[in-house]
Amino acid sequence: MTVNRRDLLKAAGVAGALGAVWPLSVGLTPAQAREAAEQLGARYDPAPFTLGVASGDPQPSSVVLWTRLAPEPFAAEQPLPEVVEVEWTVAADPELRRVVARGKAPASATLGHSVHIPVTGLEAGRHYWYAFKALGRTSRVGRTRTAPLGNVSKVRFAALNCQAFHDGYYAAHRAVAREDVDFVVHLGDYIYEHGQVGGVPEEHVRDHDGPEVLTLADYRKRHALYKGDPSLREAHAAHPWFLTWDDHEVVNDYSGTGGGAPFMQRRAAAYQAWFEHMPHRDSFGGSALPDPEIHRVRKWGDLLELTVLDLRSYRSAQNLSDGTILGAEQKSWLKQGIDKAPDAWHVWANSIMLSQLRGRPGGSYMFTDQWDGFLAERKEVLGHVHASGLEDLVVITGDWHSAFVDDVRVDFDDTESPLVGTEFTAHSVTSGAYSADWNETNGPLMGKANPHLKYFEGNRYGYDVYEVTPERFSAHMRVIGDRRDPKSPVTTLTTFHVDRGEAGSYEDEGTKGSPAQYRRDA
Repeated sequence: MTVNRRDLLKAAGVAGALGAVWPLSVGLTPAQAREAAEQLGARYDPAPFTLGVASGDPQPSSVVLWTRLAPEPFAAEQPLPEVVEVEWTVAADPELRRVVARGKAPASATLGHSVHIPVTGLEAGRHYWYAFKALGRTSRVGRTRTAPLGNVSKVRFAALNCQAFHDGYYAAHRAVAREDVDFVVHLGDYIYEHGQVGGVPEEHVRDHDGPEVLTLADYRKRHALYKGDPSLREAHAAHPWFLTWDDHEVVNDYSGTGGGAPFMQRRAAAYQAWFEHMPHRDSFGGSALPDPEIHRVRKWGDLLELTVLDLRSYRSAQNLSDGTILGAEQKSWLKQGIDKAPDAWHVWANSIMLSQLRGRPGGSYMFTDQWDGFLAERKEVLGHVHASGLEDLVVITGDWHSAFVDDVRVDFDDTESPLVGTEFTAHSVTSGAYSADWNETNGPLMGKANPHLKYFEGNRYGYDVYEVTPERFSAHMRVIGDRRDPKSPVTTLTTFHVDRGEAGSYEDEGTKGSPAQYRRDA
């Protein structure tokens, strides 16, 4: 029987014996760390492809393929030669008989023996299968898909965020792997950098003085722990992913432009480890390090334009009159994209909440780490959306560990301000939300304080599936039954729609009776 992660960690903390069970405790050998991880539900693929395979950034003729050779996932340095040759194969069938592309690539210790293969010359709008070979072994087979060209009648994609390993199992990833979707968008907090203090995950401790991850070796081990969940690897192998990040990939609430030399060294280590473990393509074709280029625009035929934002790397401090969350260059890039946007659905992959969120009527903003800490820039960008005449804007967001549906207005304090889009904030995969009592009390208060807020539900965990046609954008909130069950069933909590050419969302009549702590129309 698999031991529940959350219960085991709690019991170990009470007993003062966390060092015996937490895989990243100081002093454990790689073998001991792996054994401890497996007690928490980790299961690794056969060596050297222990961390699985993945694909990402699909374009009409190209995808990026990824794997990392890690025969000992928790080793600071892998027991491998400096450079290992990796063969890769792409085929038109799952058995890899109809090969369409193949090649070899060096996996160097410099990048943790990871490889990122930009496969080109593929046909648009179709599935492919792929695998790797190295050291006489073959990886599992992954499936990917290229973006279509021209007329597209429908696209379905999933959005995931906030997957704290210590908070539960990845039943949401297991379900996403089985979803009929074209791609997946991950909205950040792929890992958590928290240390452990007295057996309690660090987010439950006021003073962050546990053994946090600081070095490249630390971050590599943290990613290896997360990749140990078989459901996460399954979801990566099933679909191509687009990726952005939030703060916990580095450290809580950080600004990429602040801090002295120790922080910049830590950030560089975190960024490198993130790159080593993700199917990421550098936007400009050069080296992704030391600063991977996250922001990009990708099209899914003539139906959808996806804009991926980076809201960490270039931001200033919060609550400054001239503060920036985008940075000057990214903001200029975004505004230029708005000006030349095609006639399509426009989806912004946005790691932290864009919409205003006051805690109670007349109260202050709940969190200024999100766009509420950058008021002038938010109004500038949304004013530019309105002035450009851009329509059909949908913002998909993570971070909050709860589900929100918001109208997006140029000025959130003015209920007559132009309505320019809709924001869907998805539940977290596992990361702990506020208590049911907090949600019940504060849901109505947030509704009264934020006239643009249409819906709030904070007692559940899961992911969103978005179904897009030329006429309508639908958001299906998928929720798991129990974070303690790695095979938890998944249901649809509710569905919201946005009609083409009509700013604002509405809830599906068939799901209006579902549980929620706030509904504007209730």
